[in-house]
Amino acid sequence: MADADIAPVLTTRRDEAMGFFQRMVSKGLGWARKYSLFTYPYATACCGMEYMSVAASRHDIARFGAEFPRFSPRQADLLMVVGTINLKQAPILKRVYEQMTEPKWVVSFGVCASSGGFYDNYAVLQGIDRILPVDVYIPGCPPRPEQVLDGLMLLQDKIANQVHRIADREQPNPTAARHDLLISMGK
Repeated sequence: MADADIAPVLTTRRDEAMGFFQRMVSKGLGWARKYSLFTYPYATACCGMEYMSVAASRHDIARFGAEFPRFSPRQADLLMVVGTINLKQAPILKRVYEQMTEPKWVVSFGVCASSGGFYDNYAVLQGIDRILPVDVYIPGCPPRPEQVLDGLMLLQDKIANQVHRIADREQPNPTAARHDLLISMGK
């Protein structure tokens, strides 16, 4: 057995090297961001009707802190891509994503946004993850409101468990950082 196998492991990761106060601030920021999502609905197809039903009083997306849709990307931090995205719309969607405030998250709403759906042709983008980093995929054609609320709760758990800093110089969304790395590697 080598000395390296019996030596104690020192953690040098930044997440584990945080102090008590930093951890408490991170948890507080995670809780606040979790319940204050400002959505930008990019609705293009039939899934838009299901998005409207989620905002109605029966399902009430307001219980999760995402009740006020923002129709300016500069005021939103959650992009909900609802429906089919054509290749001509892809640069517009990318520009909307770039104009959003940091930290930002993306939800792929429905099978058309996630994988192109049954539109397997030259004009439809076969999944928005080819141009944007997606945090949560909501399956279905169209997805039921319960599925949308479940996807929103998954995103809230992801937001609450991220490391939040007051003055963060890094890219705050780990999904976006991984997506940018894959793009730079040409994959």
